Amino acid sequence: MVVRMFVFGALVSFPIMIIQRGLLLWLGESPFVFAFIISSLIEEGLKWFVVYHIIYNHTNFDEPYDGIVYAAATSLGFATLENVLYALLQPVSFGSLMMRALLPVSGHALFGIIMGYYLGKAKFSANPHRKRRLILFSLLQPLFWHGLYDYIMMVLETTWMFLIVPLMIYLWIKGLRKIQRANSYSPLRLVRREEEVKL
Repeated sequence: MVVRMFVFGALVSFPIMIIQRGLLLWLGESPFVFAFIISSLIEEGLKWFVVYHIIYNHTNFDEPYDGIVYAAATSLGFATLENVLYALLQPVSFGSLMMRALLPVSGHALFGIIMGYYLGKAKFSANPHRKRRLILFSLLQPLFWHGLYDYIMMVLETTWMFLIVPLMIYLWIKGLRKIQRANSYSPLRLVRREEEVKL
């Protein structure tokens, strides 16, 4: 199922590119509009759509941590194909490819972790109001961080590193904490511990 979500994430790249191209022609290239609508809203929105409609109600989604696994797999599928197409369609240096591997790819993974964390919490929340709020957070949080990342890259053409590096460090810390938290909520942890004690 993880591999399947990775493939779905890669496949969703094609409708994303078509929609983005249309919006670019319609809305223009304003940094804010491009970062938060053309890039972030479309990419995170369609990735969220795939995760929510394919895996959220699936029987394999049986613990909060699964939200992170499936959302990150979907995001990495998208990031992989996006970067392969980028390398094939544009003449770029090896250094540029390495930079994209370190920043945009890890960024997509981190946005997926944030998305999956809130979906995992929503899935197992007994409170309907809280469930709806968490589902909304699962879309808005990655949308905001993705948009902020793109906006910084577009506006600060030469000094972006001074803000992007601290932002990525913050997102890595935030992502790792969410992984630990989601894992601590797992009802299967006690089962695993009991099995380890028996062994």
